[in-house]
Amino acid sequence: MNFSSRKQFIFLIALAIVVVVVPRTILAQNCGCEEGLCCSKWGFCGTGNDFCGQGCQGGPCFSASASSNGGSVADVVSNAFFNGIADQAASTCEGKGFYTRANFLEALQSYPKFGTMGSTDDSKREIAAFFAHVTHETGHMCFINEINGPSGDYCDEDNTEYPCVSGKNYYGRGPIQLSWNFNYGPAGKSIGFDGLNDPDIVARDAVISFKTALWYWMNNCHSLITSGQGFGPTIRAINGQIECDGRNPQTVARRVEYYTEYCQQLGVETGDNLTC
Repeated sequence: MNFSSRKQFIFLIALAIVVVVVPRTILAQNCGCEEGLCCSKWGFCGTGNDFCGQGCQGGPCFSASASSNGGSVADVVSNAFFNGIADQAASTCEGKGFYTRANFLEALQSYPKFGTMGSTDDSKREIAAFFAHVTHETGHMCFINEINGPSGDYCDEDNTEYPCVSGKNYYGRGPIQLSWNFNYGPAGKSIGFDGLNDPDIVARDAVISFKTALWYWMNNCHSLITSGQGFGPTIRAINGQIECDGRNPQTVARRVEYYTEYCQQLGVETGDNLTC
């Protein structure tokens, strides 16, 4: 195949990917790539430098394969840091006593790259970013279940790989409010629970709950921080369709406020690109 023909072939393949993937990307707020594929900066799934290199949003991004910096997340996420967030939840909150540092650290054992890649400052920024989103999503670890979640429709009926189960609802649950059947299915497959038939386990088992948050983070946000893209892209990866591009600047501002506060507590600069 000559160079011109190869370019045309690549263009046709890329066009096919756009047709197939973009509707799901918009709906899922992430690529939703199969295991082993990278989510490129443009929102397409694939392998190689074009997908796993600069701007890679999730999956086995090249930046995520760097060696560990030897840091300890447990040292950074001290009792004082964690409880400084959780203690703000009222005693009547459903998450009171559910979200604990011990449960977080147990879940963390399945994700050794979290908070340990890149420079020491990168690690602190990643931890600050993760807990900024957790704080916002759960109201300082008050909520396990999404407010009014059961009344929402979180079934993507077009997703045949992870089809919805009759009578089950895939509304937000856990520290980063895992939502939709196309997230519950692969999260369960990766972690080891039946996400489609028993989504409520995310609200019953605190370790699994934290694992779903870390699973989503490592697949969609981790490389954004370790590659220096900034906090703003993580907002887009988590709730961009609702908040970014001027849709809800107030919630974006709150996420940035928490992130800035936690960076200050951890003694690290926030970096650039704070908003989306």
